[in-house]
Amino acid sequence: MASSGGIGFGVVGLGMIAEFHANAIQAMDGGHLVCGFSRKGGPNAEKFAKQFGAKVYTDDYDAFLKHPGLGAVTIATPSGAHLEPVAAAAAAKKHVIVEKPLEVTLERCDGIIKACKKNKVTLGGIFPSRTGGAVNEIKLAIAGGRFGQLTVCNAIIPWHRTQEYYDSGAWRGTWQLDGGGALMNQSIHTIDLLQWLAGPIKEVSAYAGNLIHKRIEVEDAAVAALKYKSGAIGVIVGSTAMWPGNVVELHICGSEGSAWLRGGNLVQWQFTKGQPGDDRIRAEYAPKPDVAGKGGAADPRAISFVGHQKQFENFVHAISGAEKPLVEGAEARKSIELILSIYASALTGKAVKLPLKHTPKRVKFKKI
Repeated sequence: MASSGGIGFGVVGLGMIAEFHANAIQAMDGGHLVCGFSRKGGPNAEKFAKQFGAKVYTDDYDAFLKHPGLGAVTIATPSGAHLEPVAAAAAAKKHVIVEKPLEVTLERCDGIIKACKKNKVTLGGIFPSRTGGAVNEIKLAIAGGRFGQLTVCNAIIPWHRTQEYYDSGAWRGTWQLDGGGALMNQSIHTIDLLQWLAGPIKEVSAYAGNLIHKRIEVEDAAVAALKYKSGAIGVIVGSTAMWPGNVVELHICGSEGSAWLRGGNLVQWQFTKGQPGDDRIRAEYAPKPDVAGKGGAADPRAISFVGHQKQFENFVHAISGAEKPLVEGAEARKSIELILSIYASALTGKAVKLPLKHTPKRVKFKKI
């Protein structure tokens, strides 16, 4: 059964990611699950209602928004169907937190931000990787100048998705609703971390294509070279065509230090000038030999909901004014702009400078 206390949450869209939202809400402090919305109903809606003890509305969004005690909604619809439910929720004075990506075009992202600002409701974007302890140690070290001049900063996402994964939903692998492929859907978490830690980025040059999958419009592999405003360079490698799928890597390197993350764990934490807390950080975030698994490298369900829980708890505090949202709307937009810039470069064969003025024309990716 749904718990009680705090702000009442409703989940919009009851596919796979809705389970992460519901589990996180039920585990959080300061909020509880009250209802869900499914446009078509069916087995997913029935399962959600039974599993989480929450009322599910079908094809009546207005009724959902009027549910007693509903104060905030989480958006878990396909990526390119975020704007409309957000705009309606904001108009009904409901606070909104949106699963990544915020939307699939710059224009639709801006529509979400505008709607929430107009109606004076709190907007948050979901990027649970930002809650990781090791990531935040790197963020503090950058702010403290421990890396010296940043030199090379990379994101490597060597994942795999089966053909069955793409065939399991008509929206998967489409420009309109998925907004892209390996970068926009899977790699965006690590791309967000890269630009949050090492950005901003001023120019990209990229290759991308659909190398092995059938019946999709988007890329299953992409490589981009980056120029940062700081003077650093780096690469993004993102794929769902690298069998059997392996753990994500993030490299932040500078003239006086390097930190490497592998699967969220620190495999390197080294600086020319050590500090008293370094041994603790290495020990706390070192890979654990007794913990197996590759996260979402091959199975999208094999990911913890704890990051979502932390973001929902932060979001409740943001609604009360006690904190700022961990990822505000404008911040959630940044990784999308970077990914769209990579697509623009791959599709035109030219380097692309940021900021990107508009969403590039999207055409079907083929083998390179």
